[in-house]
Amino acid sequence: MENQNIVSTQNVPKRNLPRDVFLHLLVIVTLYWSSITFVTLLWQFINNFLPDVLTDAYQYQAKFELMRFAVSSLFIVFPLFIFVSWFLNKIYKKEAVVRESKIRKWLLYFTLFVAALVVIGDLVTVINNLLGGETTLRFILKALSVLLVAGFVFGYYLDDVRRETPSGLGKIFAWVSGVLVAVAIIASFFVIGSPTTARLTQFDNQKLSDLQTIQQQIVNYWQTKEKLPNDLNDLNDSISGFRVPIDPQSKTNYEYTIIDSEKLSFNLCANFNKQSDNKNEQITKPMYYDSLYTQNWNHPAGYFCFARTIDKQLYPPINKLNTPTK
Repeated sequence: MENQNIVSTQNVPKRNLPRDVFLHLLVIVTLYWSSITFVTLLWQFINNFLPDVLTDAYQYQAKFELMRFAVSSLFIVFPLFIFVSWFLNKIYKKEAVVRESKIRKWLLYFTLFVAALVVIGDLVTVINNLLGGETTLRFILKALSVLLVAGFVFGYYLDDVRRETPSGLGKIFAWVSGVLVAVAIIASFFVIGSPTTARLTQFDNQKLSDLQTIQQQIVNYWQTKEKLPNDLNDLNDSISGFRVPIDPQSKTNYEYTIIDSEKLSFNLCANFNKQSDNKNEQITKPMYYDSLYTQNWNHPAGYFCFARTIDKQLYPPINKLNTPTK
């Protein structure tokens, strides 16, 4: 009898507890990360096609950064989640005790708890905003995206925790979620563009930033010396350390031309890879009336010049500013 007990004990596979804890934590973390970034990606689609005139003027570039981060995360984290889930299911078939482990139960119920809170909070927010008069399609779609993702996760894990053995629902969950993520990633490239397009856009943004800096320095030069600089080299200052930036793509100087020295009119020119996106011009953004950045910086693809004229009343010479009035 004792020999039989010894043999039966030896036949029971020894659990690898550190492995089990690591894999279950990893699958839950990748699930949360994938869910959050997927919702983030959906929200940025909504922000792009249904802009909010009150907030999007300040978040125009941020939405593209968020989309790129979401796509990058889904590229890496979601396949990792699918792989770890598949690997755990293989372990469950060989070691049924792992499926019934406390660490798995705790993490599953915690996931159900979080998903339930998200669904409840989302529904409360919807009702609260509807009572407050918020009935825009933008808000409804965002609330619906959170509800669907959280409900999808909640439904799958609720079914899983009720079963003693894995069901075919896991494969359906993997295929459906995989298709949805793939479609979202592919669609995102139509908004943010390819990596090559993103690189060209970065070059154009840097050129605009350089031209704005040069424009500011030209205004400062006028206020200090009461004339326009003859060329951009006149703006270099060894004391302040300012050096006129050059085109980061072609490594050539930007073009500066005086149109009328009396009227303080000049052109700043550069070569651009793409036409500027004018969507942000449809959104009003409050700024001070005398800001240099209220001027139009839209441009076509190719060579383009920005015509500028310094307003002597808005930007008087420093000597006149310091002269006491009688």
